[in-house]
Amino acid sequence: MAVSINRRKPKPSKKAETNEHCSCATFLFKILSRIPLGILLLILVYLWSSSTTIISGKIVHICVSSRKLNNLYCLSAGTQPKFEIPVPLINNGFTSPGSTSNIKDIDASPGSNSSVAEYVKAASTPEPITDSKEIANALSSSSIGNIKEVANVFTEDSIPAVIDGTDKNRYEEIAIAKKAVKEQLQLHRSWMSNTNHASCDGRGVYVYDLPSKFNKDLIGQCGDMMPWTDFCKYFNNEALGEPIADLGKGWYHTHQYSLEPIFHSRILTHPCRVYNESEAKLFYVPYYGGLDILRWHFKNVSGDVKDSLAMDLMKWLEHRRPWVQNSGTDHVFVLGKISWDFRRKDYTSWGTRFLELEQMQNPIKLLIERQPWEVNDIAIPHPTFFHPHSDDDIVAWQQKIIGTARKNLVSFAGAARPDQPESIRSTLINQCTSTSSDKCQFLDCKSGGCDQPESVTKLFLESEFCLQPPGDSPTRKSVFDSLVSGCIPVLFDPFTAYYQYPWHLPEDHGKYSVFIDQEEVRQMKVNVVGRLSSISARERDDMRRYIVYELLPGLVYGDSSCRFEKFQDAFSITVNTLLERVSRMQ
Repeated sequence: MAVSINRRKPKPSKKAETNEHCSCATFLFKILSRIPLGILLLILVYLWSSSTTIISGKIVHICVSSRKLNNLYCLSAGTQPKFEIPVPLINNGFTSPGSTSNIKDIDASPGSNSSVAEYVKAASTPEPITDSKEIANALSSSSIGNIKEVANVFTEDSIPAVIDGTDKNRYEEIAIAKKAVKEQLQLHRSWMSNTNHASCDGRGVYVYDLPSKFNKDLIGQCGDMMPWTDFCKYFNNEALGEPIADLGKGWYHTHQYSLEPIFHSRILTHPCRVYNESEAKLFYVPYYGGLDILRWHFKNVSGDVKDSLAMDLMKWLEHRRPWVQNSGTDHVFVLGKISWDFRRKDYTSWGTRFLELEQMQNPIKLLIERQPWEVNDIAIPHPTFFHPHSDDDIVAWQQKIIGTARKNLVSFAGAARPDQPESIRSTLINQCTSTSSDKCQFLDCKSGGCDQPESVTKLFLESEFCLQPPGDSPTRKSVFDSLVSGCIPVLFDPFTAYYQYPWHLPEDHGKYSVFIDQEEVRQMKVNVVGRLSSISARERDDMRRYIVYELLPGLVYGDSSCRFEKFQDAFSITVNTLLERVSRMQ
């Protein structure tokens, strides 16, 4: 007779559980009681000084040092985004807009290790797209891919000769995507005009007079926008911040998220501004969406609350004739945060759904970091600390840069990312600090070394090369800080700049930067300091002169009353390109 044996372990009794908890607590108490009180207090002080606990509602946020969020980086369950870049790959073509019926279910949860090849393997093969406009439109439809895998493979110009069939298909798909991204950027560059238009005939810019809750009232919440800092000091001087006397005329304590009010102040005094809707070609909507998001990042509120102001804006615009007339195609929004903050996914509570709204697909969105697959997302430079008033201010700074002795070969201003195992920052820091000080200087942002613009600018002025690895997202404000200081940026991810700023950075990125594949660094195949040491002084000088004389004026935002005759700044390049685009649409 067969006998059934139950192999499950007996469930411990509640009494046993209680005894176990008591014994653990007793053991812990014995250990703590042996630590001198003074040492215990020092440990507690250290832990408190290096982190901050913020309780909002039922969520506990543990915050550590990070420049991205004004020197604190907070991790909260379900609130920290995973920066994954959607990849519109379907075998040897692209998905048609809105077509997902042939795509298998994908695990798009944070931390998913699904590869690009897995996403495209189960899809059908649509008709190939050859027209550049069709490609640009097709890019708006996407599957989810892993940012690091895509970025790494995008650095390859050809498919390896010896790979198996699966890998070959994967490389072919990535090559197609890379080509499409480049063609999309070419489309963006084609909108640019070679001349700085002096005449405003037929080029009117209309600025909506929005209710104050969409902009000014958000500025008014600067005191409690974030739990640990007062943003109000950054919004002085029309959001430029307080002047920095040590750096000279035109330098300010500007926050990296101040683009929205800076742009708004400039466009209010633009010579082509009109007050009659019928005379306008371009319509600017001064909604401070980035500040709207910022105030909710670390508060325990629902998605509906986070989206409420954006939804109110859509209702307001739907009653405006110009918006209805062209379905928003001649409208522009300036958003001072990265695209991912406006594209909230179902698996996270981070950000809003503003850019996912159907009404927001036609307008142009200007951001400090674009979503590479959205044709109407355009990245424009992060605000730096330098805001010249005149051509003379720019020329004076150019002369200072060229005349400054650069005693450091390499520098890195940043912090490690111990919570991101795939980050190359720790490797770069080790390579930098293990060499002589004249070879590489490290400014540790974790210890507050980057809080002062004077310190960062001085370091960049004295350095030939500035390391710019990805941080919380692919792009870095530091890239523009280094360029404005004449320090050649060293990039490790093409999404940091090459696929971002078509109106302000040239297609030939070798003119202004050095690229080192982050995978080589991650696998310890390259010593970055050694690689940069092999670049001749002549090459460095040529790159620096190109940066200083060709790029720099177009990377900075002048103050609100600036008057440039010789140069176009970042704002002028942006508005002139937008006007050129809408003029061609007529």
